[in-house]
Amino acid sequence: MSLDVSPALLEQAERGEVDEAAFVDCVRNSLPYAWGMISSLVAQLKVDGGEFADNQTPPPDEQARGQLLRALASDAIRGSLERHFGVRLAFQNCHRVAVFPLDPAVDVRLAKFTSIRGQLLNQSPELRDC
Repeated sequence: MSLDVSPALLEQAERGEVDEAAFVDCVRNSLPYAWGMISSLVAQLKVDGGEFADNQTPPPDEQARGQLLRALASDAIRGSLERHFGVRLAFQNCHRVAVFPLDPAVDVRLAKFTSIRGQLLNQSPELRDC
């Protein structure tokens, strides 16, 4: 299971609507590596400004890598994180996570980052099996 869902949160889901803040808290507790990386990138973007902030350091182990994959491959998790932090998330390879502000002025840069060309240019033999 990718998330450690409390009985109360599961009960809430079974009844109908789920409080997104409670879901985000579940994600934070269940995927601490992914949460920490995204949180630090958001902070970096706020401090440094610019068009985006990204991570280029591979995760320390497979557990951490799995957390990133689970967080960013799930539409529900990814969407909740984007709304919580007020950013757009982008993902390449096994570790290159980027946060972009909601500002339309960076749309061109986001499109370049998420393009086929951007994906190809971000390849390296060291990351082949990530």
